Amino acid sequence: MIQALRGTKDILPEEVGYWQLIEATARNILTRALYQEIRVPIFEQTELFERGIGEATDIVGKEMYTFPTKGGGKSITLRPEGTAGVVRSYIQNKLFSLGSVQRLWYTGAMFRYERPQAGRQRQFHQIGLELIGTGAPRADVEAIAIATDILQALGLKNLTLDINSVGRGEDRQNYREALIEYLEPYQDELDKDSQDRLTRNPLRILDSKDAKTQAIAQNAPKIIDHLSDSSKKHFDTVLQLLTDLSIPYNINHCLVRGLDYYTHTAFEIKSDDLGSQATVCGGGRYDGLIGELGGPDTQAIGWAMGMERLVLLLQQLQKAPVTSPDFYLVSRGTKAEAQGLVLAQKLRSTGLVVELDLSGSAFGKQFKRADRSGAVACIVLGDAEAENGTVNLKWLASGEQEAISQSALLADIEALRSKIAQIRN
Repeated sequence: MIQALRGTKDILPEEVGYWQLIEATARNILTRALYQEIRVPIFEQTELFERGIGEATDIVGKEMYTFPTKGGGKSITLRPEGTAGVVRSYIQNKLFSLGSVQRLWYTGAMFRYERPQAGRQRQFHQIGLELIGTGAPRADVEAIAIATDILQALGLKNLTLDINSVGRGEDRQNYREALIEYLEPYQDELDKDSQDRLTRNPLRILDSKDAKTQAIAQNAPKIIDHLSDSSKKHFDTVLQLLTDLSIPYNINHCLVRGLDYYTHTAFEIKSDDLGSQATVCGGGRYDGLIGELGGPDTQAIGWAMGMERLVLLLQQLQKAPVTSPDFYLVSRGTKAEAQGLVLAQKLRSTGLVVELDLSGSAFGKQFKRADRSGAVACIVLGDAEAENGTVNLKWLASGEQEAISQSALLADIEALRSKIAQIRN
């Protein structure tokens, strides 16, 4: 039997309701803030991610799905994250010519070669936001506030906003030297990955999950003490604006995020209900990325939410949202079944939700399925009704029944809709 590949997962109908809820909630909130959806390819030239994310990162060094095109031409990579592709599109399509600020969002599958576990798959899905064309601290806070709105609208609890500043390039270089000087005496005590990162990418050591390395990092110099006056002012303004919006935060001096393109604000929103895979949203400012990839020097900030992790949290809070039919239509007999199909389609065209029983089984069995369906009413079509152009309409909660012509049923949709709403409420 052929099975799904390790690290991929079928999203079955009983789970899809959670995904649709997240997507609809995010789309609604993002649209109200005038963010426009952008859809970019799932694979790009490998160079985009090497230059954009950073060759010294784990993503580029260990986790990307990269392969040559047929004929041994260009190297292409399945996208491991969304920002680089959006930035490439922004540059290639000259979106900067449309106005000073572009508010964009995306959703889709990403790919990383990682050890699969709950909330972490090799094919995973994200919703992301990119606010391009402004360096204002207000932009950082708008992005964080919208992420907070989405998570709160989903009803998620026990969330914590961790925030830090990684400053500008010169700030990080100064800090890098101080960090290496602090860590070198502990080199043999660091985990293997951190030993490898010590000279290549020492800031990533602060993000290590190894307990001993974490303990060493707790006493490391803090990047906030190496920020320039302008970087410190930017960060202080962000914190004050978060306070103005009553968004609580925790300054996490070890938070640097895993991508090289971050500048100034870096943040993560974590859940206490997810165990080790606690981060549900992460992002930050990337003021140098667009210029690095060949576009005009442009400031920007963005974030991404992990859909799988949001689904895990929603599953703890509620049953999967399901759509119950307004009407369950049962029919038996050649003419009745043909009329039932036509009637179901006409009712659906008015916006009503109609489930058509296709079994052709005895009425008793169809009625049992109607009771289990959650429908408000059952429409019954037999040979006699088909001959007369009528239906029997049975309101399932009360058992009330009435015979009504098919034309009259279709003529007074608003009355039907009103009665359905009244019964459901």
